[in-house]
Amino acid sequence: MEFIGEINDEEKPAFLGNARALLFPIDWPEPFGLVMIEAMACGTPVIGWRCGSVPEVVDEGVTGHIVDSIAAAGAAVEQVDRLDRARIREVFEQRFSVTAMAREYVGLYQTLLTRPDLRMFQRAERWNPPPTPPCTPAMC
Repeated sequence: MEFIGEINDEEKPAFLGNARALLFPIDWPEPFGLVMIEAMACGTPVIGWRCGSVPEVVDEGVTGHIVDSIAAAGAAVEQVDRLDRARIREVFEQRFSVTAMAREYVGLYQTLLTRPDLRMFQRAERWNPPPTPPCTPAMC
């Protein structure tokens, strides 16, 4: 392992794509961890601590490994070469691509619209906001 420090957006795809694995040792309840799916988008396996969103994002033995200790993370590094990087990318496409996430949002909204307990939030008439005044040079 080598600490590289911060990299910019242009460097990130090549850096993550050429990495053997992404080590994600977050020791607090990270609500999502965008870097995990950035690595998966490059086909790079993730080794993450069993904390926060890691168990929801990483499919054990498919997209990476979920570990509970430094020793387990070291052992997982030795196993990542057995994971199929093309499959990791496929899982990313199925679960985290823009298309997949939009599909999930639409499904969620459709579900919410059909729930009887939320009918009080639905209106028979649509709200039409007042027209926006034209943009003047002073505003732009």
